Amino acid sequence: SSPPPKPVYHTETFNTDSPFQYQSSKNAADACELGRRALLSQGYQVDDGKPQAIRGEKYFQPNNNSVVKLTITLVCLGNDDGAVMYGNALQTRFELKAGSASTGFSVAGVGSISLPWTGDKENLVKVGEETVADPAFYRRLFALVEALES
Repeated sequence: SSPPPKPVYHTETFNTDSPFQYQSSKNAADACELGRRALLSQGYQVDDGKPQAIRGEKYFQPNNNSVVKLTITLVCLGNDDGAVMYGNALQTRFELKAGSASTGFSVAGVGSISLPWTGDKENLVKVGEETVADPAFYRRLFALVEALES
């Protein structure tokens, strides 16, 4: 058996120069409205949650057997200069898995019998989930928000 992986929190740096935040001159509600419009303009399905917390989802199908869901959450908090928009993207991967079922029936005098029943039952199964940590991804997102702000 292989040794357990090293805990990921060992590599967490808590860097003060974070790619996950954007300073807006707008107030918190207006900044998040820009974030909502940015996500809508890119085909994200956006929930109608709180005005200062926006959540958008978009699905991608890189091949016939997998689907990737990208969920972006934007939270806007006011400060002396306007607001800070914090972004977080979560990538969830699903794969198509074939399943089988069994059917059971009772036979008098024998009891219950279960037979395998093969079929083409296929389900999407979650195979992984991770936070998108690529600074370039957030730069592109916040550049769009900034373009809408001006």
